[in-house]
Amino acid sequence: MIELLVTTVPDAFKKKSLGYYNNPAATKQVLDEDGWLSTGDIGWIAPHHSTGRSRRCGGVIVLEGRAKDTIVLSTGENVEPVELEEAAMRSSLIQQIVVVGQDQRRLGAIIVPNKEEVLLAAKKLSIVDVNASELSMDKMKNLVYADLRRWTTGCSFQIGPILIVDEPFTIDSGLMTPTMKIRRDRVVAQYKEQIHSLYK
Repeated sequence: MIELLVTTVPDAFKKKSLGYYNNPAATKQVLDEDGWLSTGDIGWIAPHHSTGRSRRCGGVIVLEGRAKDTIVLSTGENVEPVELEEAAMRSSLIQQIVVVGQDQRRLGAIIVPNKEEVLLAAKKLSIVDVNASELSMDKMKNLVYADLRRWTTGCSFQIGPILIVDEPFTIDSGLMTPTMKIRRDRVVAQYKEQIHSLYK
């Protein structure tokens, strides 16, 4: 994996002031002295092949995630959470998920369950009576975790402890962007204490 750097700045413009307006500290974080802009994207360059359909794809940059999303475990392993999150979202029991685990030995996850689907699954498995309208937190957590493991079994890393939360991540709560992307840093900050408790 490489962190991508791009430059499209002509030499004539390098003498002018580039970067964030009146914010040299922010500019220094993303723009180096040679005019290279750190995009924050993680990716790889497709190798060149002499035969087959992929021979035309050599040199293409494939984006796999964002550098700021990378989770570094205490073992030194770098994890791109997007792979796990995309796999987990195939489960009908999971409404939203954020993989966590920075500086921990293993990964964890904050999950907003799809309560109706979880209750339906519990009834199908005869975990609760067909007339039940609620499910205990332990039973919900067990069902969600089992389904999570089923969908993520082929991923590079596995998720250990999970935290089930009631409130969905929304734009109004500040936990999603206007383009409906989860703000990972804000979710982690909001549930900091609960995340800490997961690893006790």
